[in-house]
Amino acid sequence: MSDVKCQKLSLHRIAVSPFLRVLVLLFTAHFSLLTVSAQINDDVIKVESSIVVLNATITDTKGKPTAGLKQTQFKVFEDGQEQKVQFFESQSAPFAAVILLDTSGSMEQRVSLARSAAISFLDGLRSDDVAAIYNFDSKVSLVQDFSNSRDINEKVFDLKADGMTRLNDAVHKATLELAKRTEKRKAIIVLSDGADTQSKLSGDKALKAALLSNITIYTIDMSAVDTGGRERIQSQAALKNFAEKSGGVFIPTAGGGAMREAFKNIVEELGIQYTLGYQPSNTKKDGKWRAIVLRVSRPNLTIRTRKGYNAPKEK
Repeated sequence: MSDVKCQKLSLHRIAVSPFLRVLVLLFTAHFSLLTVSAQINDDVIKVESSIVVLNATITDTKGKPTAGLKQTQFKVFEDGQEQKVQFFESQSAPFAAVILLDTSGSMEQRVSLARSAAISFLDGLRSDDVAAIYNFDSKVSLVQDFSNSRDINEKVFDLKADGMTRLNDAVHKATLELAKRTEKRKAIIVLSDGADTQSKLSGDKALKAALLSNITIYTIDMSAVDTGGRERIQSQAALKNFAEKSGGVFIPTAGGGAMREAFKNIVEELGIQYTLGYQPSNTKKDGKWRAIVLRVSRPNLTIRTRKGYNAPKEK
C-alpha cells in the first residue's frame, strides 16, 4: 500500500509574532495537516502532528447532543497535566464518513439489513457532508467513493455474503482514506457481526491508526439474534472497543425503526461536535501512550472523545 503523506507546518521553526503564531496554528488545525505513513505489510503505522485535535460529543441525560457550551467550560488533561486549549470550535460543521459493510459468510442472513442501514445513513447527509462505502469479506473493496449524494450505487445491491472477515483491515483502510480528507470531523461506521477471521492487522493497530487520525468509530452489531455464548461476547467486545476508545457509540443488534433512529442520531451528533486543539506540553518523541481526559464544568453531561494517542517516535 502506498504511503499517504501531507506536509506539516513546524511552528518552532518560524519566527513570528504571537498573534501570527496563533493564526498559523489555526490554519494547521483547520486543514488537519498530518504526516501519515502506513505500510500494512510490515504493520507499521506512524502519524505525526504539531498539535492534538479532539472532536468531542457532549450529551445530556436523555442522550441528546448539547449545544451552546463555551471554551471556558472545557479543560483538557494529558497524562494528568492540564493543557492549554489553543483553538475551539462549536458551530455546526461538515463531516466525512466511511461506511463499512460486512459481507463475509457469517453475514448471510443480514447483508440486506446492513444495506438498508447504509441507505438510512445516506438519507441523513446534509449538503456539505460526504460519505464513502466499502464492503469487506476476504478483501476490502470500494463500493461508492466520497460523495454528498443520498443515492446509493447500484453495486451495493449485488453484494453477497461470502468469504472470511477482514474487519481490522477495513477499519485501517477507512482511516487512510479519511486521512486524505480536509474535514475536521471524520467518522467510520461499521456494520458487522464483529468476528474478524483474516485481517493482516490486529484490532489494536487498526484502532491506533484511527485514534492518531482523530476518527470517531461507530459500530453496529449485526450478529444474529440467536447468536450467544462466548462467540457473541468476543464479537461484541471487538466492536465495543473500537467505539468506546475512539469516542463513538456501540449500537446493539437492532432493526427497523430502532436502527433508523440510531443513524439519525449519529448524523446529528457528528454535525454539532466540539473541536478543540492543543500543543502537548510533553514534546518527547518516545512512541508512548498519552492518556487524554476532557472535562466540562456543567454537571450531568456525558463526554465522548478519544481516550488518547501514541506519541510519535524518533527514527
